[in-house]
Amino acid sequence: MSEAERIVAAARAAQPYWACTPAAERAAALAAAAARLRAAADELAAANNADTGRLIDEARGGVQAAAGTLDQYAELGPLHGGHTLHGAWTATDFMVPEPRGVVAVITPWNDPVAIACGLIGAALAVGNTVVHKPSERSPRVGELLTELLAGVVPEHVVQWLPGDAEVGAALAAQPVDVVAHVGSTAAGRQIAGNSTAKLLLENGGNDPLLIDAGVDPAWAAEQAALGAFTNAGQLCTSVERIFVHRAVAAEFLDALRIEAQKFVTGPLVDARARDAVDSQVQEALHAGATRISGDPAGMATGCMYPNTVLTECTPEMRVMREETFGPVAPVCVVDSFDHGLELASQGPYGLAATVLTRDMAHAQRAWRELPVGTVKINAVFGGAPGGAAQPRGASGSGFGYGPELLDEMTTTKVVHWNADC
Repeated sequence: MSEAERIVAAARAAQPYWACTPAAERAAALAAAAARLRAAADELAAANNADTGRLIDEARGGVQAAAGTLDQYAELGPLHGGHTLHGAWTATDFMVPEPRGVVAVITPWNDPVAIACGLIGAALAVGNTVVHKPSERSPRVGELLTELLAGVVPEHVVQWLPGDAEVGAALAAQPVDVVAHVGSTAAGRQIAGNSTAKLLLENGGNDPLLIDAGVDPAWAAEQAALGAFTNAGQLCTSVERIFVHRAVAAEFLDALRIEAQKFVTGPLVDARARDAVDSQVQEALHAGATRISGDPAGMATGCMYPNTVLTECTPEMRVMREETFGPVAPVCVVDSFDHGLELASQGPYGLAATVLTRDMAHAQRAWRELPVGTVKINAVFGGAPGGAAQPRGASGSGFGYGPELLDEMTTTKVVHWNADC
């Protein structure tokens, strides 16, 4: 029996007991897990920094976000219920959600604590057991996190399976009931091909930022830098391509160059990632793009990559078509909002998009027409707690967070109970 088979079998054996545990007790376990994470925030942040190079303050913020998510599911879990139906007077009819069973949670390295806790918390809240396969690029933080979570639930309710992409594919091929994966589109396709389980996939993105005429170019540059350079551009919803109206383009580019030079970032996760980012930049430069920020000498130090701004980019360039996943802001100047919206809507991905505009009609068109799961108007990051979206196209499928994730982690049974016999 392989390690994946053994762990899944143990999770399967533990699941009935956990499903029968009162929802309030499961909620209390999640609240206790949140408290453990907060107490271990420095240790988790240090492990994250050691594994991936993420800045300590950013890593600590990810832990706090994770603890908040666990608290959220501790509150939502006991409230997640079905509803009654109106049938015959002598009968009782109702619909009730039940846990799906064993959930395989396969998570990435770029925000390893917050992403994992969202998926694991939702799965546990409604009575599933979990096998967690963290990225091989963040093994220390993955092991520590899973141990913290496993310490507040019965044995085998939460387990971890270390290893690379092959291990993840082997786990997805096991007889689990749900595979929840956050990571690259290529890995998502491999998992989808290996598994017969219900799939929740949040995969790659190529999120556009559309800057309209009439906005403050300095403010727009601050937003663009925040979206492109936070965590060295290694976020699922990083700004990957920028379309700016010609009316504000010159001032915006001057301001973005300054923002790039002063924005503090950490290293990329490893040399392979650094080289992949540089490959896209070099291709763009050879195709006619101009680099106005990002001294190549910045690559001389380990896995650092300089915050790079590219102008004169075209939609055909790979840096505009694919997910770069690095601190690169490629800019394409457009002559109208209509043209920018058309270009921002192109491509196979459908994760998120941001629009900066003072025009209410343009904002309305943008959120209705952009073929993505999340649209942000006048802010590259942010949103109310509990918001949930479904990625589209090559970016995945299914709700990956929010109250709706509890629906994904359960299956519904309808009951007709006739009193006459």
